[in-house]
Amino acid sequence: MTTNILLTTGVYDLVKDHLRRKKVTQTQEEVLLAELKNAKQVLRKDLPNEIVTIGKKVTIKDLSTNQEMEYNFVGPDEAKPKKKRHSILMDEGLATVGYKTGDIINWPTADGDKKYQILNVE
Repeated sequence: MTTNILLTTGVYDLVKDHLRRKKVTQTQEEVLLAELKNAKQVLRKDLPNEIVTIGKKVTIKDLSTNQEMEYNFVGPDEAKPKKKRHSILMDEGLATVGYKTGDIINWPTADGDKKYQILNVE
């Protein structure tokens, strides 16, 4: 993944703390560290609307299964999956955070690499 992602400072710090606590696989850690190293941090008011971040409803497509999924990404303390509020620190959140509508992302999982396309961010 060579695309530079856009993150607010708060989300940048949240992901960095998640890595420090070793909450991801080694491969995911390597991917995220590389992304954070090249990430551009911006103020929330300067973040374009099509960027995946906390507070956004995101539709992604798993390109290996053609399955579309919708997530309302929130901070980890606000996550309530039964109410369709998902933590930005879940696999799909970490894979797509900082990317924009139309981007295709390769993401390592326990079941092998996944390829996601961001269809919509609102």
